[in-house]
Amino acid sequence: MLSPLPIHLSLAWTIMELQVVLQAISSLAIAGGFLYTAIQFSRGRAAQKYANFARLVEQQMHLREMRVSDPSLASVYRHDVVTGQTDEEVRQYFFNLMQLSVFEIVWYGWKHNQIPEDYFRSWETRIRQIAAEKSFQTMWSSPGMKIMHDEFAAYIAELVRGVALSQSRKE
Repeated sequence: MLSPLPIHLSLAWTIMELQVVLQAISSLAIAGGFLYTAIQFSRGRAAQKYANFARLVEQQMHLREMRVSDPSLASVYRHDVVTGQTDEEVRQYFFNLMQLSVFEIVWYGWKHNQIPEDYFRSWETRIRQIAAEKSFQTMWSSPGMKIMHDEFAAYIAELVRGVALSQSRKE
């Protein structure tokens, strides 16, 4: 005759296994929660970094806007304008820089996964059209001061070279 003890031990072992499994599930849930929180903090930091960048460029754009409204302000800094520029040329110069500032925000957001690819590409198409304009080309080739992210400046220089090459092939 079999004693009930082995059945009891078997049942006890199952309860212990169940406790271990439940503890493991709880531990995994807690670890998953920490991982999720870390990812959210990282995304929050990235979004804040993008917002800070956009705000700084907007402030810079406001200073450019002031020069469009009052071209005499461009002479405050000797590197802002070329000697002998007319008020209209100063306005066009800073207006084109303002357009570039908006695109710089879009570019930066795209580089940091804050702007979707299709939206960036639509802007890039438009900037290529703008870069073909004489006023933009004059602004870009001018020795006047252009404050922008170094990587963005290199990107725009390459874009402008591509536009110029495309235009020369059409002619």
